[in-house]
Amino acid sequence: MKLVLFVFGWVAFALGIIGAFLPVIPTTPFLILSAFLFSKSSPRFHQWLLDLPLAGEGLKDWNDNKVIRPRAKILCALMILGSMIFIALNPIIPVYVKVPVVIILTSVLVFVTTRNSHL
Repeated sequence: MKLVLFVFGWVAFALGIIGAFLPVIPTTPFLILSAFLFSKSSPRFHQWLLDLPLAGEGLKDWNDNKVIRPRAKILCALMILGSMIFIALNPIIPVYVKVPVVIILTSVLVFVTTRNSHL
């Protein structure tokens, strides 16, 4: 079971990194998921993730206090909203793709914006 969690931890981490460059995929939730999965499967990689210069402090905030920093919330919300506008206005993307993607992005947006941010 630990191996499965470890593999999914790397998948979530990879999606988070891709999300830093592609506006359709949010970064923050995938890095939080990656930290959770590594915490259950590999203390070494969990600590490595928490020690990353760009994401580590925010992940520690979530890990210790279940808070998302205001700057991360704003960036995440802007990227998600931009992605939804792009998807909605793009005539090439079929409706059967648009609907589930917008539902998923809306769910992530609600999750991120409703978390505490008192740091």
